[in-house]
Amino acid sequence: MISELADSITRQVENLTGTVSEAFLEPVIRVGVTGLARAGKTVFITSLVANLLDRGRMGGLGAQAQGRIEAAYLQPQPDDTVARFAFEDHLGALTGPSPHWPSSTRAVSELRLSLRVQPRGLLAGLSGPRIVHIDIVDYPGEWLLDLGLMSKSYADWSSEVIERLATRQEAADFLALANATDGAGSLEEAHAQALAAAFTAYLTQARNAGYYDCTPGRFLLPGELAGSPVLTFAPLAPVGGAARRSLWREMERRFEAYKAKVVVPFFREHFAKIDRQVVLLDALGAIHKGPQAVEDMRRAMSDILLAFKPGQNAFLRRLVHGRRVEKILFAATKADHLHHEQHAALTGIVEAMVRKASDRARFAGADVRAMSVAALRATVEDEMEHEGEMLKLVRGKLLDDGRQAAFYAGDLPRDPNQLLQPARDGAVRWLDQDYQIMSFAPSVLDLARGDGPPHIRMDRAAEFLIGDRL
Repeated sequence: MISELADSITRQVENLTGTVSEAFLEPVIRVGVTGLARAGKTVFITSLVANLLDRGRMGGLGAQAQGRIEAAYLQPQPDDTVARFAFEDHLGALTGPSPHWPSSTRAVSELRLSLRVQPRGLLAGLSGPRIVHIDIVDYPGEWLLDLGLMSKSYADWSSEVIERLATRQEAADFLALANATDGAGSLEEAHAQALAAAFTAYLTQARNAGYYDCTPGRFLLPGELAGSPVLTFAPLAPVGGAARRSLWREMERRFEAYKAKVVVPFFREHFAKIDRQVVLLDALGAIHKGPQAVEDMRRAMSDILLAFKPGQNAFLRRLVHGRRVEKILFAATKADHLHHEQHAALTGIVEAMVRKASDRARFAGADVRAMSVAALRATVEDEMEHEGEMLKLVRGKLLDDGRQAAFYAGDLPRDPNQLLQPARDGAVRWLDQDYQIMSFAPSVLDLARGDGPPHIRMDRAAEFLIGDRL
């Protein structure tokens, strides 16, 4: 108790010092970027930074359109214990002579981009340019979903997981082992490890199959914790009156240790310091997989929003209550897989997915928005006649074999409920439409001086996230 109280006081003092410094010296905006599986976090951050350094394609960013951004530069991030986001390597992968998609996020990383901005309004004539720091924090989406575990007991979590797994073929091996396990029996470490290994195998298969509720996230990205007791547990059916040294009690203890030693430190050291948050999602990929994947994504995004502490970061409020997430952007990536006439429908589907939770965040004072984006545009738009009808489609280089191919994903409904209602009702497949997806490779770029990589709406995303502070 004394240790926790001292730690809380230390954090409050750090928050007070940081808040006063930002208010009177150089403001800092901390933007967290995360996403569900295969959403493209690395490409999003790389494109955002590259287009803020070379702003020729950033007309939708108000300060740039007004000519008030005089310069931008990268400098060391303030957190010495966090890895630097490998911006130069990732940009080289996307814009080099043999472009390819960079590797995905495996751990927390950070990058600081500083802008020299001329003030607007009356202040423009009274003061010179000011410096605004943008700290971009990249972390795996699986870790964000883990925040929902903090309010759950081991018994509640186990019951929820086992009920959910009952209908998933990917969980057959784990469920067979779990059902044959006597939780009231004595702990045998070899059996505990076998259960954890089977559960981890399920999580891996579930993620590959397109499910998004793959928690605990560190089971998929263990890092230095691989093989430790804190990652050696699994859900088991509840056992009444289990003895202290039973398998069930030990699994419960390790679950609580996971929350205390993995989830809470992540929340305290990274997540609780975020001002604005980007959540990326491959909504097209979920739609292609079918109604169950869409419903799974909807539930995952609702859980994500419940993990946030939304509200406004007014000066006095931050002194008393600490940081709050002021803006939350849900960005549907890979918009370049669709003709622009379908972008509004894609955005509407994402807005409907997060409606209930986003209303709660707005009521608390946060600004929540959905948007369809492409961090790096890999296609061009085209038209093709098919059975007497002109199809609006896109064309690009296929990732598998490098061939040029035309692609038509299918007509997304203007009414999101045409997708979301069958998903809620447990439909197995779409009744009147098949939605397709392709994987495109990045094209060789010939960038003009001052231009960042080609994109779709990254300038509008930047305006929403940081425009009010410029």
